[in-house]
Amino acid sequence: MKTKTRVAIQGIKASFHEEAAYKFFGRDIETVECNSFKQTCDVLDENKADFVVMAIENSIAGSLLPNYTLIREYNFAVVGEVYLPIQLHLLALPGVKFEDIKIATSHPIAIRQCVDFFEEFPQIQVIEGNDTAACAKKIKDNQLKDTVAIANALAAETYGLDIIERRIESNKKNFTRFLILRKDKTEVEKGINKASICFQVGHHVGALSQVLQIFAELNVNLTKIQSMPVLGRRNEYYFYVDIEWKSIENYDTAIRKVLKFTVNFNIMGEYVKNDKV
Repeated sequence: MKTKTRVAIQGIKASFHEEAAYKFFGRDIETVECNSFKQTCDVLDENKADFVVMAIENSIAGSLLPNYTLIREYNFAVVGEVYLPIQLHLLALPGVKFEDIKIATSHPIAIRQCVDFFEEFPQIQVIEGNDTAACAKKIKDNQLKDTVAIANALAAETYGLDIIERRIESNKKNFTRFLILRKDKTEVEKGINKASICFQVGHHVGALSQVLQIFAELNVNLTKIQSMPVLGRRNEYYFYVDIEWKSIENYDTAIRKVLKFTVNFNIMGEYVKNDKV
């Protein structure tokens, strides 16, 4: 019998990480719930999961910088990406009406993304929780009739709650990008057209621009560049770069040339671009 693909997620069932996992792999998976991003890496490292789905950037909150460090330190392969629109709803027990609500609870970032809505209803006390889905589960488990959770539609479906107000997020174009991680770096998909790489450059003038110029000359498009200080080393940085290309030959040539101008160069993963929201 074929065993289900095991996917480690940060958070519990019906969190945005599980929704992203469903979008990438389909519903026929086994999600492995973890309390932290580091725990998802440990689970993958110990072969207790086949993949990790890890948030890497949000269109409002920006990059999740510690996650870049985790991917590099565990030396996992980035094998895919998925973009998820962040749609936030008010979830309550069946039968609860809006006027019954005294408390709204969710993850602090989700709360911040709904400030405009709650300014209109100052009578609702907003309380921070540790996870959007966990707040929904608590309402179900404790039968809280005066409390709503700010969470996704998957949480409503999973925990048997009603959506009493839809799309309360302030920015309707908010999305999160997730990376799909695997332990083994050897196997590469056909049709790859995107890569995530990491490197350092020397201290001389124009060191980084030399690298960027090589990509430009070979029509390799930079879609993201992120710098992070090297721990304990003054004025030294890791650069995390996402690149896309139309010609695999141009990409191969660019990588060969870039190697001469970088140190600690690492191809974190080569995969198929998947930016549909």
